[in-house]
Amino acid sequence: MMSRSFTEEKPNAMQKIRDGISKIYHVFDNKLTIMIVPHSQGKVMNFQTNVFAMALGIVIVFGILLSFIFFNKNAITSKAEISRLFSENRETMASLDELRDENQNLFHAAKRFQVSLDNSLSFLGLEQKSNSTNSPLPNGDLASLFGTESLAVGSTREISDVRQLTTYLENAVQPIEQIGKMLKTQNSIFSDIPSIWPLTGPQLHISQTFGQNIHPITGQWYIHKGLDISTWRSGDPIRAPADGQVVTVYYDLGYGNNVIIKHKHGIYTRYAHMNTFRVKTGQQVSQNEIIGTVGNTGFSTGPHLHYEVHVGSEVVDPMKYLNIR
Repeated sequence: MMSRSFTEEKPNAMQKIRDGISKIYHVFDNKLTIMIVPHSQGKVMNFQTNVFAMALGIVIVFGILLSFIFFNKNAITSKAEISRLFSENRETMASLDELRDENQNLFHAAKRFQVSLDNSLSFLGLEQKSNSTNSPLPNGDLASLFGTESLAVGSTREISDVRQLTTYLENAVQPIEQIGKMLKTQNSIFSDIPSIWPLTGPQLHISQTFGQNIHPITGQWYIHKGLDISTWRSGDPIRAPADGQVVTVYYDLGYGNNVIIKHKHGIYTRYAHMNTFRVKTGQQVSQNEIIGTVGNTGFSTGPHLHYEVHVGSEVVDPMKYLNIR
């Protein structure tokens, strides 16, 4: 039953589809006549077509209009983008010109640096060693760097200059390190000898120099073996003028509270008439470290520091070391 019913309904459905297609065909196949009637006495023009052709023509016209609008919009956008790129290109060219100017300034600064470095190395007795594997600059001379030489294919002058400057600066590291080592050694020497003032302050003054002087108490000529330094008051800190080791901390009838420090190179320093001690015998002290305070102990007419420098068994003028820097 069901099979026969399904078989009967199938031809009916196909018939309906054919009828529908036929109706659509007849609708689109309907004839249309388009008449163009001029206002003047001209000839009337007739065009015959059907609905399908008319609909197709309308779709094509709308498609062309939409395409025109789309491409016109893209053209406007592209024009704006091209204008922006031109503007950026002008800015880039201006920046490139500025970069070239700065590169030239750097190049001239490198020339001055070469002259200064060569003079410094000559003054210090140092020479740059040639490095043929890493640098085209024989003996560290920058003359070849600034000479006229052929550039590599595809390289601009600016890139070539920067590369050569980089190479030169890399090769300048070694002599600069040598200068640094020499200055470090020199600074170490200055810390080993009494090269700074043991007493400082805005009211600092020398109350009695080294050598022949009139004794402030007896009024007689005598040889003063040190340097009397005063700030007009007691309690100001006394600092070690160099690295060393404290060998004596004691009281003496003439020198009062005094300290003796042993330094390198056979140098000793004495600090007399102190008020208080800040160190003890055997202690290691560093340059500029406080070892005590100014006082008026012992055979003294006022608060001051009696400062002596001994080299071996000889007493020398402390000013020779204070002015060594």
